[in-house]
Amino acid sequence: MSDATGIVVALQANYLEVELDSAPEGVPPRLLCTRRTRLSHRGEVVHVGDRVVVEAIDSVQGRAVVARVDARSSLLSRPPVANASTVVVALAVEQPGFDPDQASRFLLTAERTGLAVELLLTKADLVSRDHLEALQVRLQGWGYAPIAVSSRTDEGLDRVRQRLSASPLTVVCGPSGVGKSSLLNRLMPHLALRVGAVSGRLQRGRHTTRHVELFPLAEGCRVADTPGFNRPDLPDEPREFALLFPELRHQLDPWPCRFRDCLHRAEPGCGIRRDWERYDLYTTGLEELSKLSRSSRAG
Repeated sequence: MSDATGIVVALQANYLEVELDSAPEGVPPRLLCTRRTRLSHRGEVVHVGDRVVVEAIDSVQGRAVVARVDARSSLLSRPPVANASTVVVALAVEQPGFDPDQASRFLLTAERTGLAVELLLTKADLVSRDHLEALQVRLQGWGYAPIAVSSRTDEGLDRVRQRLSASPLTVVCGPSGVGKSSLLNRLMPHLALRVGAVSGRLQRGRHTTRHVELFPLAEGCRVADTPGFNRPDLPDEPREFALLFPELRHQLDPWPCRFRDCLHRAEPGCGIRRDWERYDLYTTGLEELSKLSRSSRAG
């Protein structure tokens, strides 16, 4: 049987699930695949989101072999997803309560990808309208236009669907327990993803998503659900750190400082304002990164 092209939508142990672009007659649209040995010999790793060519198709067993991986437009390392075009950070307004430090770390990690970043505020039904609007205004000061959503009342669902449908491959990430799986269940009811409770003592979510998997939202649009994690690492390049803050980034165009190596910590000739909320987080993070950099050089 002739070769076919498709996209890797899930990984299962040593197997890949590939959804074909156009399944030949009699061939299932989704195949369970292994990798050609030569891919392993060349050290090529196949990730969810990869565009691939499959061969040796067994239409009866629904099996095939991945023979080639196409060039990628992007590759995220955590979570590992290829060819993503948008990163959506989902943060709860309550249960667990909004944590500015954790929120910033997720947003900085998302900005580090260089992809478009969207922000969702989940569980909007659990707080008052005044509380929700105040949080939205606060995050607008961070440089974002957050969408408030509720999986219980469907508030904001149409806006989220419209926003995600504009991106070929969206990665949804955020702390455990913020309601990512509940949201995807509302957007795509046929999924029936497992939903976990939030620990009452720690106010942390229990992990319900164990691996990355792509789900079709609309024609040509897929969404990746990813495992939650509670404290992402900061980026490791101090001089690029400023570019990860949208509210600082817009102050740097055109460059306002006298010296090109300015780190915006009140150095002589620094041209940025210091009256924005996350400035202390920026300087603290910069110091943390500088210490790590010095430690690495000393080692």
